Amino acid sequence: MTARALVTGPTAGIGNSFARLLAAQGTDLVLVARDEQRLEQLAQRLRAEHGVDAEVLRADLTDDSDLARVANRITDNARPVDLLVNNAGASIAGWFGTTDIADEDRQLDLLVRAPMHLMDAALKAMSGRGRGAIINVASVAAFTPRGAYSAHKSWLVNLSQWAHLQYAEAGIAVQALCPGFTRTEFHQRMDADISDIPRWMWLTSDKVAKASLKDLRKGKPLSIPSLRYKVLATLARHLPIRLVANVAKRGR
Repeated sequence: MTARALVTGPTAGIGNSFARLLAAQGTDLVLVARDEQRLEQLAQRLRAEHGVDAEVLRADLTDDSDLARVANRITDNARPVDLLVNNAGASIAGWFGTTDIADEDRQLDLLVRAPMHLMDAALKAMSGRGRGAIINVASVAAFTPRGAYSAHKSWLVNLSQWAHLQYAEAGIAVQALCPGFTRTEFHQRMDADISDIPRWMWLTSDKVAKASLKDLRKGKPLSIPSLRYKVLATLARHLPIRLVANVAKRGR
């Protein structure tokens, strides 16, 4: 039986890399994003290149009814989802307390509430089948005091690590993927100044997705692509918090 993965935010960046890599492995896909035209273009390309089934599901994950539709798709046992990749994300070019609280609400919905709902749906559906996997795309920012964004990602890492332990006996693997700076549309969309980020700190989205899938096969609940970010994440968890906070301000 062919596996099926549901990927949120697959039209660019890390989500796009996941979609292409999974399709190349013969995995059928459910592609979820707001831009239906880009979704259709991606789906057509993956069908043509890899012969997989690529289902398009247009949804704004900050909208309650759209989020419910995606959750219902995950729990459809007639067309089971074997892997959920919670990738959709965005951020705000400003520090909490200076930004519009309505924008903060939307970011909270996208980065916390949406993956929570989809993860809940996946755990319930996969538990009934005795197998499945979930990848929650977080960030190395989760290990630093860096405003609301890092708080959201820290929450996701914590829940993912707990769920990996809690649902292991049900045959479900849960991973928190924590990349560093990755060349995607992410920073451009938030209009962030990234001119002071050294070249050595940048990763490619393909490298991030490949590392995640490799770690998932090994059963690792935490994936931090590249040795340099493994080292930085370790230091962030052990150095004085004020020092970590000052370093973490770079790139925003």
